[in-house]
Amino acid sequence: MVHYISRLVSFLFHPIFMVFYMLTYLRMSLPEYFITPDPRQKTFIILSFLALSVMFPLFGIALMKMQGLVNSFDLKTKKERIGPLILIAVFYLWLYVNIRQNTLIPDMMSSFVLGSVIAVFLGLFLNSFSKISLHCIGVGGLTTSMFFLYSIYPFSTIDIVLPLLDTGFSISNELILFSVLLLAGLIGTVRLLTKAHHNEEIYGGYLVGICSQLVALQIYY
Repeated sequence: MVHYISRLVSFLFHPIFMVFYMLTYLRMSLPEYFITPDPRQKTFIILSFLALSVMFPLFGIALMKMQGLVNSFDLKTKKERIGPLILIAVFYLWLYVNIRQNTLIPDMMSSFVLGSVIAVFLGLFLNSFSKISLHCIGVGGLTTSMFFLYSIYPFSTIDIVLPLLDTGFSISNELILFSVLLLAGLIGTVRLLTKAHHNEEIYGGYLVGICSQLVALQIYY
């Protein structure tokens, strides 16, 4: 049972989803920054983020698996990680170049994508020496940016709309931030329980994720 839960947590909070999770959080917490004269522009922005940060990298890794360059999506060895990390770095950099001067994208989102680019390149470099936890890099960066966002735009609640049910509800932002902290700890614990990493690889992942976002935030703010 623990094994299946660990696998589920590792999948749901895979680092490749973190950019899209941050975009979702920003849209819920600061919807006024995503107001566009044409609703189609908002849809295009969401689809662009989804394509460049999730779909294209996953498709590329799937092709690598078909060619035998990687054995699985788990990327269990340092050698297997090299190609996918380069691929992800290219798509993240492409995404950043396209949004950094887009007035429809808040600086906070551009900063997070830049931090993600830095984190991927650092992860690629450090992969030569250690199988650093990419999961912890992702959640470390997400946690850092969410807390910074709250520090400069203090908002008490977030409105969540459920279009299919024609309803919605509000949730305390403090509860969300506390949950993200717990999540960060849970992900590190899960990666240890599944024996995917050692302690130093977990802590190193958190450190790289945090520092990468702090560098990006320093550039923007």
